[in-house]
Amino acid sequence: MNPAAIIVRFRSAWLGAALLLLSLVLAGRSAGAESALAFRVIVHPENPSSSLSREFVADAYLKRVTRWPDGQPLHPVDQHSGAALRQRFSDVVLKRSLTAVKRYWQQRIFSGRELPPPELDSDDAVVSYVLKHRGAIGYVSEPTKLQGAKTVTVR
Repeated sequence: MNPAAIIVRFRSAWLGAALLLLSLVLAGRSAGAESALAFRVIVHPENPSSSLSREFVADAYLKRVTRWPDGQPLHPVDQHSGAALRQRFSDVVLKRSLTAVKRYWQQRIFSGRELPPPELDSDDAVVSYVLKHRGAIGYVSEPTKLQGAKTVTVR
């Protein structure tokens, strides 16, 4: 085999290995991004609910319902407006874009009907809020330490 053919084969093998490695890295990144956007819905530990419909949670966040089934006042709390987790929650639970949610709240505020849920800066702040308010509901990223807050299933 002549030296030029060896160089061509070496380059092809190297390029193939580099492309394989790149695809594995990108696949890992996208899987990591998906898991980073996984969330848990949490409530106060004394809340009797263990499972909630997606519609109930959406209505709670849009303040279409203001009380839990046991009569306790509802206190939803949101992640900050720039959080990727908030976008994911909005897409999955509210079935609306963040722009549509913002528009919804602008109309409600302008008509004097209601204010949006408070926005907090971190998962830990959401957990603290939920633990301090018996009727609270919040959402946090999967790896967050719940410190006694209760996870509920959204169906």
